[in-house]
Amino acid sequence: MAEFPEFMNAKLVAEYLDLNEKKVYALANGGLLPATKVTGKWLFPKAMLDKWLLESCHNGVLTDRLLIAGSDDPLLQMVVGKMANQLGSTALVGYTSTGTRQGLAMLSKGHVDMCAIHWGNAEEASLRHPALLQQYQGHKNWVLVHAFEREQGLVVSKELAEAVNSKSIQLPELLSSRWRWALRQEGAGSMRALEEWLHGHAYNISMLNQSDVCNSERELASSIARGQADVGCASQSTAGEFGLGFIPLCTEAFELVIPKNIYFRTLQQQLLQAISEEDVQAHGKELGGYNFARTGKQVWSAN
Repeated sequence: MAEFPEFMNAKLVAEYLDLNEKKVYALANGGLLPATKVTGKWLFPKAMLDKWLLESCHNGVLTDRLLIAGSDDPLLQMVVGKMANQLGSTALVGYTSTGTRQGLAMLSKGHVDMCAIHWGNAEEASLRHPALLQQYQGHKNWVLVHAFEREQGLVVSKELAEAVNSKSIQLPELLSSRWRWALRQEGAGSMRALEEWLHGHAYNISMLNQSDVCNSERELASSIARGQADVGCASQSTAGEFGLGFIPLCTEAFELVIPKNIYFRTLQQQLLQAISEEDVQAHGKELGGYNFARTGKQVWSAN
């Protein structure tokens, strides 16, 4: 066989994969074939094409790996930790909190196998989540599975929560420079929720007394628990995990994005099943703010 270069055009890819050249363009335009556009022309990295071929065989060869990125959640962290402990050295299961948008970008590039997302009020998730996914290359190969609903709001000390609940401090007063805010990184669902709440009070992020930028909900809660900040936006379960106060702002849908070609792998299905288990949901109720009524339901798939 003739040597193929490290980067190929559509004609070479058609020869390499034994496909019609029009089919190569269709796969590239649909985000189903690894490619990049340079000065208006498609280029295909041979190494990623080879990986794509392997992943396409019998639901992929990396059946001993499940890497998850995206939105942070303590219950999902617990499930992944439990799976990793049970599997030992037989498989790699990992979960890194990158925020919704970075997680989707990583999934789009094939760096991870699953992405957790939340992007606003649960009542609007059926529109917001698909619209968000469609901004990323490869979305036509994705399905969206509902994990749970959870309460999103402001994480504060218990004393501050009591002061707000007793009306001795009005909720909008938390926007004054007196209170130090711990924020999440850009592109995190928590930042989206906070921005929408601030907009309702004619405020924006730049007007807050910012003390820290945190890359996970746990990091944010830790900052408040250690007295480095007074308030931040995260889930009720995160506040519960750290014994902090919580002021609800909205209910959101927390969902999982999974590529269709690896949806039925054992580890992916094991994770989805674990979220439905009685002991996991009981732990979620202890943390607070979860609703498992639609857990495991597939809510969207590109046509």
